Amino acid sequence: MKNQRLILALFLIYFVFAILLNSVGTVILQVIANYGVSKSSASVLEGFKDFPIAIVSFLVASFLPRIGYKNAMLAALALVGAASLAMPLLPSFLTTKLLFLCVGVAFALVKVSVYSTLGLIARDRRHHASILNALEGTFMVGVLSAYWVFGHFIDSADPHSRSWLGVYWVLALLCTLTFALVATTPFDEDAARLPAGRSRMDDFKAMMALLFKPLVCVFVLTAFLYVLVEQGVGTWLPTFNNEILKLPAAMSVEVTSIFAGCLALGRLSAGVVMRRLNWYPVLNACVLGMGAMVLLALPLTRHVVADPYISWSSAPLATFLFPLIGLFMAPIYPGINSVMLTSLPPQQHSAMTGLLVIFSALGGTTGSMLTGYVFGRYNGHFAFYLTLLPITLVLFTLYVFKRQVDRIA
Repeated sequence: MKNQRLILALFLIYFVFAILLNSVGTVILQVIANYGVSKSSASVLEGFKDFPIAIVSFLVASFLPRIGYKNAMLAALALVGAASLAMPLLPSFLTTKLLFLCVGVAFALVKVSVYSTLGLIARDRRHHASILNALEGTFMVGVLSAYWVFGHFIDSADPHSRSWLGVYWVLALLCTLTFALVATTPFDEDAARLPAGRSRMDDFKAMMALLFKPLVCVFVLTAFLYVLVEQGVGTWLPTFNNEILKLPAAMSVEVTSIFAGCLALGRLSAGVVMRRLNWYPVLNACVLGMGAMVLLALPLTRHVVADPYISWSSAPLATFLFPLIGLFMAPIYPGINSVMLTSLPPQQHSAMTGLLVIFSALGGTTGSMLTGYVFGRYNGHFAFYLTLLPITLVLFTLYVFKRQVDRIA
């Protein structure tokens, strides 16, 4: 029962941060209209989120067990709760940048803490994979909810309306409720305690030493490439829907929920599939499916004509087809993470997760900014076709990763 309450707390934390982290695409669309910034300027919001994630993970992940996972999660929730309140009270592009800065710092603490906590409560490798897939699935349910929550507050009739800022009152309340649940949930962290005689510099050196392992090197490269694709598509899909498919602003955001829904469905079901099948052929099939969806859906997005009376029933076929790429993306990230973490002892999970967070953040920023640059410099079609390059590279890195895992098995 104690672990069930703890798991619920972890899932709620991930749900809250899913909304905040993956609102970047929606917020980009709104700040362009509200604050008069360019696409390239708005794209830096991804950097304000992801670079702090990478920096904070790099600095604190190795000795976070000394601080305490529970304390770190509480501090993160308090920080983003305060930042959410600032959005409607002090509306500006600067406040928006500071919001994502706080979200990045907080998520670095949260992800390392949550992933490391799973290593403490999982009974075995299969149990770990099951919980991790459910956790990441819950994250995507949060992303799915975000599109509809933000869409509810967006006024499509007035692109310059700031009614969308009202969503942050809801987010501040969610942070407060989650904070209360975490604070009242008992949590035994003894198994993760680091040796008492070791300094923080020793902890940091131990984390960096992991990077010299071939298995870890190919793992973080695979994670980097995968997140590059996911964030590039997820962040710019609302703008793609609005400018290429000619959908209204609110509908552009709401339709993107199909992508998030596919990711949620894929991750929630992946645990069941991967209990019965080997992870490697499953993930290879998923990568090939991603490439196939790009080649199938994008040609259908050309020459779309704006329709002032457009609705869900009259939207172009590509509106619903391209987001299905999320079904194929879904199992890859939790799949490789579970394989990597269960190959290490619990004492190394915090450091390993720190490295994962760093390279995931860098991949997310690279994907979003590269896609934004190509989108603005050329067009949305070319920007999304460009994802075929990292998708192809993931096939190769998965092969090398599988060989390294087999060597230590």
